Amino acid sequence: MNKVIASFSGGKDSTAMLIRGIEEGMRIDEIVMFDTGWEFPGMMDHVRRVEKYISREITILHPRRSFEYWMIDRPIKSRFDRPAEGIKKGEVFRIGNGWPSPMRRWCTREKVETIDRHCGKADRLIGFAADESHRTGSYKLKEKKYTKRYPLIEWGMDEAACLEYCTDRGFDWGGLYKHFRRVSCFCCPLQRLGELRTLRRHFPELWQRMLDWDDRIGSHNKGFRDYDTVRDMEARFAREDRQCEFCF
Repeated sequence: MNKVIASFSGGKDSTAMLIRGIEEGMRIDEIVMFDTGWEFPGMMDHVRRVEKYISREITILHPRRSFEYWMIDRPIKSRFDRPAEGIKKGEVFRIGNGWPSPMRRWCTREKVETIDRHCGKADRLIGFAADESHRTGSYKLKEKKYTKRYPLIEWGMDEAACLEYCTDRGFDWGGLYKHFRRVSCFCCPLQRLGELRTLRRHFPELWQRMLDWDDRIGSHNKGFRDYDTVRDMEARFAREDRQCEFCF
């Protein structure tokens, strides 16, 4: 019989799945979380609270190198000759992957590969909510090696129900869900513009980190929806702030 591992991100859905699963006696041999290094500060506090609540240890995995290294400092070698650029196959042609984008999700690849190396053939419990059932068709982590189960979908728990389930048990993530619909990587380029605006307003120190990273990334810095750089968004948000000041 395969080992059963609960995949835990720390968000409302995986937290609800984990706690209800334990409360109902579901077999869970190990709980695994991948720490990107880009989590909100309150997230790791939440993880420790969950460990105390369930009296179980959560295994924390980390990337081989920091995500900052992959994004900004990693030497990237060309897979083919680039005569127009004077670059031969195998030579470094760019430094850093740049911000992740829908077509360049190197962060997700690193996360998936790290979890796969750790979990091997163990079966997985995955916290997709009932209103996210469409995601099950795209979650392909070496499918032939293990089986996947989606308890929240089986229980009919949508995202709102998951949040309520967790708050009823005293979890509040330091107020993160009062500001954000999701609380994954704070700097994720796939966020909506409104969420990035909220990040800048309520977490200026994290926004400043994004600006600093942005200044260190080369000309291939693409990824944010409708904007090439964080600096572009900063200019827009600053204009909005000035307009609001004028209104008052």
